[in-house]
Amino acid sequence: MEDWDGFHKALLDSLYDAVYAVDTERRITYWNAGAERLTGYPASEVVGRRCRDNILMHMGGDGRSLCLTDCPLQEAMDEKEPREAEAFLRHQEGHRVPVAVRCSPVLDAEGNVVGGVEVFRDNAPKLELEERVEALSELALLDSLTGIGNRRYIEMEIGRRLQEMNRYGWAFGALFMDIDRFKEVNDGYGHQAGDRVLKTVSRTIANGLRSFDFLGRWGGEEFVAVISHADGEKLLRVAERCLSLIRGTAVRLDGDRELSVTISVGATLARPGDTVESLLERADMLMYSSKAAGRDRVTVG
Repeated sequence: MEDWDGFHKALLDSLYDAVYAVDTERRITYWNAGAERLTGYPASEVVGRRCRDNILMHMGGDGRSLCLTDCPLQEAMDEKEPREAEAFLRHQEGHRVPVAVRCSPVLDAEGNVVGGVEVFRDNAPKLELEERVEALSELALLDSLTGIGNRRYIEMEIGRRLQEMNRYGWAFGALFMDIDRFKEVNDGYGHQAGDRVLKTVSRTIANGLRSFDFLGRWGGEEFVAVISHADGEKLLRVAERCLSLIRGTAVRLDGDRELSVTISVGATLARPGDTVESLLERADMLMYSSKAAGRDRVTVG
């Protein structure tokens, strides 16, 4: 596993997918150009370190740490069988990226495990998101800082979802999210750091939603997500995933400094007779209940 000749390096570096290899101690022995591109970490910062050092901080959709307790690469090596998983890794800049992971053991001629290989790729619906951003920009519905929908877009989208609910019975829910202690970030670190927090949080939440959900910036440090085809259990599950992803996110400041942030969430299903205003007012009040209960939590109502 230690000796990757020039041909195989060139071959793997030509792949768009991210690839890395480990020895039996899960020490990283190879890190291709795709891994550099997807994670932001150059090979020089990764090769020689153990993946259980939690460099990428792989997290399952339920908030579990995969690197420390449920590593699919370790399972593949232990059981000599390929493994697949969906996870969120932490990018070098701090935000979370959804990835589809495929892990395989590497065996010698006698069938002994001598290492493992993991291939992972961006699991976000990139083309659809790019097309959506372009359309929103043309219609002046894009928030210029975060690159997601603005307040006007949120109101239009919720209005459309209410019409669909009343006509076809398609249920949906709303999450009203606010970054905790954001004023302290601006006061203590400056507005440039505050802007980085807003962009990192919005990108992480957007990556944690499905392609048919949407996220917009309501204003300031407040965001609204609309969750399609949701019941109470699904709405809570998505809200808790957002909490976990943000909790595991770090915002890069100048130098090597990192800033951890959390959010408070209010979650509610749309009800018959709701308007855009009544739905968001209810979600907003629930969010403030989360603030009053200690922050970094979700309140459902």
